[in-house]
Amino acid sequence: MARLVNCRLLKKELPGLEFPPFPGPDGQSIYDSISKEAWSKWVAHQTTLINEKRLNMMDENARKYLSEQRNRFFNGEDVDQAVGFVAPNE
Repeated sequence: MARLVNCRLLKKELPGLEFPPFPGPDGQSIYDSISKEAWSKWVAHQTTLINEKRLNMMDENARKYLSEQRNRFFNGEDVDQAVGFVAPNE
């Protein structure tokens, strides 16, 4: 049976992640309160930011930027968008 969490982003009870996405308190917080569905939405947005803003993940400032954006995303706050990005038709 899937582990359920009260998703902080989607505001409903949904299946949670199988394990924390990374070590430390932030990873544990995501594991405890973010659903698989919400995590998937973040990963898609993160990928867009990395690609369109040409972020170098070896750069500590780029990692800090994404961490800040992730926290804002999961708290339902406004997050940066890639300027000029047009999502493909589904």
